Amino acid sequence: MSTMGSLASAIRQHPWASALDASLVSVVMLVGLLLALEYDIVVFWDDLSDQHRRLRVEEIALLTVLLAVGLGVFTTRRMREASLDAERKKRSEAEAHAARALAMQDPLTELPNRRALGAALDRAIDRPPADGRMHAFYLLDLNGFKRVNDKHGHAVGDELLRIVAKRFRAVARKEDLVARLGGDEFAVLACDVESREKATQIGERFVAALSEEITVAGRSHPIGVAIGVALYPEDGRLADEIMHHADLAMYKAKANKPSSLTFFEAA
Repeated sequence: MSTMGSLASAIRQHPWASALDASLVSVVMLVGLLLALEYDIVVFWDDLSDQHRRLRVEEIALLTVLLAVGLGVFTTRRMREASLDAERKKRSEAEAHAARALAMQDPLTELPNRRALGAALDRAIDRPPADGRMHAFYLLDLNGFKRVNDKHGHAVGDELLRIVAKRFRAVARKEDLVARLGGDEFAVLACDVESREKATQIGERFVAALSEEITVAGRSHPIGVAIGVALYPEDGRLADEIMHHADLAMYKAKANKPSSLTFFEAA
């Protein structure tokens, strides 16, 4: 934006302050003019009516300097206010963005939360996969976590969940969304998967991620995972339907410990 445009915008945003400054400049100019005219309060009206009175060169120079100073002060104040307004707006937008990000993030693991997952699943359904591809939705429930949490305390349980989250992120594809839904339940959304076989391979990565025991506070803990998978559009057309079917498959997988991967089947 040009300087004149910024100045005009600042004046519009601060009309009263601008009017006050303009009045101040006008008063300064009036005083300067009266001084230049050798103002005498007693003969004020006579001086004003004197048609032969002319400003000298040095008086014009003085008035010019006063006008330049007044306009300089006026412009500087307006530009400073415009800069402060822009800074406040930028800070407000940054704070709003940070608040939105926190609202979509699980504070313990820093993974996307249930709200972020739901939004991502809705977006995926809005752009269906082409060429026979599919979206694969995985629900993951940890096996053995409750025992650790009850026996060793929530601090150990929280650290274990953070380690699990890191392992899941490490084995996920770059484009996959890994989320924590709460407790010991996670979810993964893998879009544009080529086939059911590829969906199986992706799910097996998360099973393999927990094949090694997790060490927390000097103790090793065997943790497994039950994974239920639902495919879009094969297993449903709505987000709630996909999540429900993945949940049904996950409960079937819980019967096969320590870890198991089960696809939803309508039968």
